[in-house]
Amino acid sequence: MTDTRQVVVVTGGTRGVGAGIARSFLAAGARVVVCARRAPERPVEAAGATAEFRPLDVRDAAAVPAFLARVAADHGSLDALVNNAGGTPHAPLAGADPVRQAKIVELNLLAPLHASLAAYEVMRAQDTGGSITMIGSVSGTRPSPGTAAYGAAKAGLDNLARTMAVEWAPAVRVNTVVLGLARTESAHVHYGDEAGVARVARTVPLGRLAEPSDVGDACVFLASGRAGYISGASLHLHGGGERPAFLAAASADHPTYGGTAS
Repeated sequence: MTDTRQVVVVTGGTRGVGAGIARSFLAAGARVVVCARRAPERPVEAAGATAEFRPLDVRDAAAVPAFLARVAADHGSLDALVNNAGGTPHAPLAGADPVRQAKIVELNLLAPLHASLAAYEVMRAQDTGGSITMIGSVSGTRPSPGTAAYGAAKAGLDNLARTMAVEWAPAVRVNTVVLGLARTESAHVHYGDEAGVARVARTVPLGRLAEPSDVGDACVFLASGRAGYISGASLHLHGGGERPAFLAAASADHPTYGGTAS
């Protein structure tokens, strides 16, 4: 990172992708604060540095502004916010509990909105401004069976980031990392055992799932001076995307469709 000693907040930064993002910033020399409702089982560490943990429920819109203002006051600035906290259980939309669906939207869309608004109030008063990165999902760019409310929220998050980028320029840059399939400690919940994970990985053109460090490296770049002219962008981090289903269906009769042209 060219902007050493940046002060970075990563929401949901105690495990999974969030911890990977925090480690990438630590390795780049930043001072990192991670927040979640519960403390991590072990500290988030990298390159001989440790992320500071502070408890926060990002859905508490009243608590978020005070949290970010305190981080800035304690560390001297708030240079980057990564809105990573999110997620959803898998359930068909028909018959779903409306209250639960609303909570999914709250966590994945409204919480990043409130955190970004609070970060903007801090960053716009700084001579160096700041950077906000949303962690989006390919579920927001295509049909999302089983996670409909989540996909809709992530689609809204991407649009929200582009609008923020226009309204808050030039002081604050806002971008989205559109994440595909990722390998974390809970990958087995979604993809099964190691054989299942391997089968899913083979559907990705690059042949593997994203590692948390892949996401972290993208976030470090977007928060750095090297991305100083990048705002309102959606960086697709999906290993090449998903092969269209018709290619597999047609490959028996048309080998070229299967990627083995003779």
